[in-house]
Amino acid sequence: MAAVVMAVLLALYLALAGWRAVQFILTGEPVAVIMGVALIVLPIIAAWGLWRELSFGWRSQELVKRLDAEGGLDLGIAASASGRADRTAATEAFPRFKDAVEASPESWRDWMRLGIVYDAAGDRKRGREAVRTAIRLSRPPRSDDATR
Repeated sequence: MAAVVMAVLLALYLALAGWRAVQFILTGEPVAVIMGVALIVLPIIAAWGLWRELSFGWRSQELVKRLDAEGGLDLGIAASASGRADRTAATEAFPRFKDAVEASPESWRDWMRLGIVYDAAGDRKRGREAVRTAIRLSRPPRSDDATR
């Protein structure tokens, strides 16, 4: 829900910034034109970043649902009192998931589980990279990939 609110706010910001950018550019003053161009370019970069994050979230959520439906989401990691996976347990279980990825590097399921364990162990950066790999591997091959 928060992501939707942020997306709506960004869209509103883009509209207002675009309107102001046109006004700056139409003045013809060099500094105002530069500001107008910046007001067009910077929000586009922000929109791209937001889209990328939302897309990552949707795709990773989809894979988690698929993995859960297949019964492959039980990682055997104890939960802490807060309900989140226990970091110590995740760290101890990590080698098992790393070995699974090394044994079958083309398995999106193993990469997804590794990403979840990385995150549970507190290594968000590697967790996101592993989930990105899972997302990439879960996609059906493109027709032009077969001809290469």
